Amino acid sequence: MKRLQTGDYIVFLVYFLIVALYGWWVYQRKKNVNATSHDYFLAEGSLTWWAIGASLIASNISAEQFIGMSGSGFKMGLAISTYEWMASLTLIIVAVFFIPVYLKNKIFTMPQFLKQRYNGTVAMIMAIFWLLLYVVVNLTSILYLGALAVSSISGVNFTVCMYGLAIFAIIIALGGMKVIGYTDVIQVFFLILGGLVTTYIALDLVAQHFGSSGPISGFKLMASHANDHFHMIFKKDNPSYMDLPGLTVLVGGMWIVNLNYWGCNQYITQRALGADLKTARGGILFAAFLKLMMPVIVVLPGIAAYVLYKQDLFQKEMMHNGELNPDNAYPVLLDLLPTYMKGLSFAALTAAVVASLAGKVNSIATIFTLDIYKNSFKNDASEKNLVVVGKVSVVVAMFLGIIISPYLGIDKKGGFQYIQEYTGFVSPGIFAMFILGFFWRKTTSNAALFATIGGFILSVMFKLLPGWVNLSFLAPSGFSKMTDAGVYEIPFLDRMGFVFVICIVFMYIISMIENSKGDKVNALEVDTKMFKAHPAFVAGSILICGILVALYSIYW
Repeated sequence: MKRLQTGDYIVFLVYFLIVALYGWWVYQRKKNVNATSHDYFLAEGSLTWWAIGASLIASNISAEQFIGMSGSGFKMGLAISTYEWMASLTLIIVAVFFIPVYLKNKIFTMPQFLKQRYNGTVAMIMAIFWLLLYVVVNLTSILYLGALAVSSISGVNFTVCMYGLAIFAIIIALGGMKVIGYTDVIQVFFLILGGLVTTYIALDLVAQHFGSSGPISGFKLMASHANDHFHMIFKKDNPSYMDLPGLTVLVGGMWIVNLNYWGCNQYITQRALGADLKTARGGILFAAFLKLMMPVIVVLPGIAAYVLYKQDLFQKEMMHNGELNPDNAYPVLLDLLPTYMKGLSFAALTAAVVASLAGKVNSIATIFTLDIYKNSFKNDASEKNLVVVGKVSVVVAMFLGIIISPYLGIDKKGGFQYIQEYTGFVSPGIFAMFILGFFWRKTTSNAALFATIGGFILSVMFKLLPGWVNLSFLAPSGFSKMTDAGVYEIPFLDRMGFVFVICIVFMYIISMIENSKGDKVNALEVDTKMFKAHPAFVAGSILICGILVALYSIYW
């Protein structure tokens, strides 16, 4: 590899200084000596719609997208874009139906919602669980994969990269959500600009290889030479069907993945919970538009790498331990970029990692401080004390991430798969608990506990089921497929759908039994008028839906 040149480091230094100085300016300009905990954790009333939207994307996009989704693009093609494009539609649903409920009931954290809607036991169980999940799964994978990507591209020692990313993220996170939100605007600018540069040059490389020039020509040549990589809906005979099982990505488990992630996730919803409804919706709609273009940045380069690989280019670079490793696609393409352009793309990758780390530790600190420390250790804690505890939590969480991430085998599983596998065991139950808690007043606390614990147990059972149950009868309908081990396994997304439906059914039964006994239920304040959206929001939503219909129609 050619590694980074002096010009690349200059570009990266400019990026670093812009983010650091802008963050310091925001902190000084918006600093409040008597800042409350809500002001620190949520930037209450301070973030504009464009800051909220940019922060949502900056927190969402990280190394697992740049490296993992490009690798998936190399392996399975445009179909992996369903995670991004379905997220656009999901964000609209969250903006219309979820955010109004949170804001109307003055909910600032997810455990607070559970305490207000159900009881303290459910809230505390989930607060502890979310902390473990965020630290052990999300934070560690972002940190480890980010350091791995930065190290492989720059040639800098892996440990140095890990500490550097962690320190950079801590500096931003200590400024609170105001600094995170506004510096994320800069991060997204570099993320998108650098990502588009990489895509442009990747497509141009394809065009040049076939005697043409320009990204449009390169895209057409890709579609011609890798037609199998331009289908959104897989048939049962596709090798990647277990990852994206046909229509499930439109009408099945993909909805649970997205609605749980975007609507029931402290890490994400926190950006909008400090704003008024119109501003929050505007920011979420902006994020939905940005999600539409993410596949251009993180998927198309992977397909370009696949086409060039099939033309016998960089065969050696794509190998790892004697085997083809699709996750090498993005780093290989970055290495082909000219000086300065490589520095810009490197800054984009770093921006994605740092923004995600800062957002994640801020959410960890918010849940620990407001839902565990304040409720269980110091009920009379002052606002100043809560802010201090939050800042200490930021540092401790990042330190834990550095310590434990090398021992989790994240690089062996692949970051995207690592996160999906472990969150997928609990997301069906959590989403069932939230959706009924929102919109069915009769849902009881014991029903919520069943979804939390029973949903996890069911997920594990469905995962282990193929080992001792023959599921061949499901194969004709597409809900199972024979693996190399000779057993029938349920695709991941289908498994989530089955668990979700079972949780809903049992929650209904449990709630109806307890309601018949006259047990008290803590319902939220929900008024149908609050779901009415501003005409501009409706117009933007219709435009997004039209674009999605066109994309899926063209690349079905």
